[in-house]
Amino acid sequence: MNKSIAVTGAFGYSGSHIARLLLEAGHKVLTLTNSPKPTHPLANQIVVRPFNFDDPKQLVESLRSCGTLINTYWVRFDHKAFDHSTAVKNTLTLLSAAKQAGIERIVHVSITNPEEGSPLPYFHGKGQLERAVRESGIPHSILRPAVLFGDGDILINNIAWALRRLPCFGVFGDGNYKIQPIHVSDFAALAVREAFEAGNRTIEAIGPETFTYRELAETIGRIIGCKRPVFSVPPLLGYAVARTIGWIQQDEFVTREEIAGLMQNRLFVEAPPAGTTRLTEWAKANTNLLGRTYANELSRRTCSDHKDRSMMAVD
Repeated sequence: MNKSIAVTGAFGYSGSHIARLLLEAGHKVLTLTNSPKPTHPLANQIVVRPFNFDDPKQLVESLRSCGTLINTYWVRFDHKAFDHSTAVKNTLTLLSAAKQAGIERIVHVSITNPEEGSPLPYFHGKGQLERAVRESGIPHSILRPAVLFGDGDILINNIAWALRRLPCFGVFGDGNYKIQPIHVSDFAALAVREAFEAGNRTIEAIGPETFTYRELAETIGRIIGCKRPVFSVPPLLGYAVARTIGWIQQDEFVTREEIAGLMQNRLFVEAPPAGTTRLTEWAKANTNLLGRTYANELSRRTCSDHKDRSMMAVD
């Protein structure tokens, strides 16, 4: 009997795209989640099991029927309800359970330019977990996306949302740091392909277009018909404005760590693209919807398990 493929957060953003592709190809899918979501379109097509991070034996049993684990579990920022240190601890528990359960391959979602020595919790934690995946002894693929875009994304949508509503758009510092968005469907297809590869691989999961942050704002504004003056602001002032937007929306519009990661050019790598969908073409095809409503990260997380979203990678 063919073994199932485990996908963490299959009711989330990238996780749902990955699970859907697997189902369409005829594979059995099991998801680990803290939010069963019985009304989700995929709910009656996959086996649902809780994460059980506090009960590793049950987590092992949940994974015994699976041959491959595709892990999208992560958090975008520290919050009173979740933080990076807990996400690292939980992922280490998951990797240990996968080994005990006899998982034969892991596809693990990381981030561009992870670094254990980084003072930024996101990149530090991702660096820790890449080492743990390698040291697990399980054949694996590590995928390093920078930013995901597509229907339901956070970052690109909210840039467009701000451009539709504000008379101008500020970028942190000179705005010349780079970003390489990949479409969520391209990323999902890559994850599914890597689930059936052999050996150990690390892939820079970037899209075919590279923008400076300033160019990204200018390009989106032009495409949606809301061309605004784009100017440089001191990072602290930009963060204060972002905090104000977040307070109004009851969300985190952008965090200090995300600003630092952008300005350190951590969302850029010298590598061939892993996706083919161009952000500019996708945005033109979705002009009428892009940025019409604000995409609230916290409202999604409060009713969902701790999985990644679009800013600084991915679920």
